[in-house]
Amino acid sequence: MWTSFFKGIEFLFVDVLFVPMDWFAKLELTNWWIANIINWIFIIICCVAFTYWLKQLRIFASNNEDEQDTTAHSFLK
Repeated sequence: MWTSFFKGIEFLFVDVLFVPMDWFAKLELTNWWIANIINWIFIIICCVAFTYWLKQLRIFASNNEDEQDTTAHSFLK
């Protein structure tokens, strides 16, 4: 019983869920840029989020709405 359960988990991960990763591994041998497209998408998303965050920080700093007191939290007193 347990053997078939673990064989089912193996089938799910190896033969179903990791198929796209196997495809990217084979693609990397021909074109590195396309094979790493997922990484580039995550890098772009992080850059956009970081830029938005910095823009919001500037807005709050220009309106004097940010709290820069080092005792803003009780554990820092």
